[in-house]
Amino acid sequence: MAEAHVGPVRKAHRLPLDKLAAYMASEEALVSEGYTGTPLDVAQFAGGQSNPTYLIRNPTGKAGYSWVLRKKPPGKLLPSAHAVEREYAIIAALAPTAVPVPRPLLLCTDPDVIGTPFYLMDAVDGRIFRDPKLPSLSRADRSAVFADMATTLAALHSLDPDAVGLGSYRRGSGGYISRQLKRWWGNYSLAVVEETNTEPMTRLHTWLRASAPVAERSAIVHGDYKLDNMVFHATEPRVIALLDFELWTIGDPYSDLAYCLLPYIIGAGAPSLPGLGGVDLAKLGIPSLAEFVATYAAAASFDVDIDLPFYIAFSLFRLAAIAQGVYKRSLTGNASSASASSFAGVSALLAGLALAVADGAIPAVTNAIGAPSNPRSRL
Repeated sequence: MAEAHVGPVRKAHRLPLDKLAAYMASEEALVSEGYTGTPLDVAQFAGGQSNPTYLIRNPTGKAGYSWVLRKKPPGKLLPSAHAVEREYAIIAALAPTAVPVPRPLLLCTDPDVIGTPFYLMDAVDGRIFRDPKLPSLSRADRSAVFADMATTLAALHSLDPDAVGLGSYRRGSGGYISRQLKRWWGNYSLAVVEETNTEPMTRLHTWLRASAPVAERSAIVHGDYKLDNMVFHATEPRVIALLDFELWTIGDPYSDLAYCLLPYIIGAGAPSLPGLGGVDLAKLGIPSLAEFVATYAAAASFDVDIDLPFYIAFSLFRLAAIAQGVYKRSLTGNASSASASSFAGVSALLAGLALAVADGAIPAVTNAIGAPSNPRSRL
């Protein structure tokens, strides 16, 4: 699973390896892979701002065989956050479908083993891209990567949650957007620190509540669908595994689509969140925002009719709340990434960008939708 992105385990996230090895040696799923309790070789992935993620190499089992461990972070956590149990449930449900995910191995809910619940899955050998400009690829492969991102997302959204055993996670009809606004506003409010500029987020939250769609579709929502949360084949421009399902739910699929479109909105020079804003997409072979949406719509099993300004502004709101949480955790030492401190001030910048989207000031969005079909309150 892209070993170039792993390094030494950070001090705050060290694992009790003896206890972990003993537990793994008692589990049939690991014994069948040849693991007998020998010392583990563990590294930590550079990404994963939320749940610490580790690469565990098996020194005595199958040649080159390795696993990935995802766990809750240490310290006091926000309510309902970091639910690795839910992550494992969605991966196990999707494993038999055409949506590519790593093979799930086991879930441990006993905090006495390593301090928090965790799960293990196969490590997937492939490439993880973090720069949406895809500088290492050819024009043709860049185009194919974006196309497969769109069709894979459409495949996820086209699944029937009940048919794959996830219907119990449904929370009634509709109301997803309003619940999300309440949740992320609450999380943001808990993560605000003294120096936080809250004015843009307050304005954005007010506008989103007033502009939310009356009717919503319902589908399996990944919740964090972006380029670096998927593994691509080692030599081919196709997705072979979706990662990081921490925020998945049954909800409005357009929130996923809009979140995936954010690189088109965020400037290419953004320090913490790489984007495509201002980039000559045609020169690079990267489809436009409108072309990405068209590819998704062609692959989906339902008619796609998305209010782009609302959903993109909503996705920026979510991302802003997440960024504020990452920064707050960096101050308390609980962040899962060494780069977390670079998120200072990011929430206000993202909220300001969302307000510009809502006001029709971002060409990538306005060019994709033409004239708005409904009047919108000006900001």
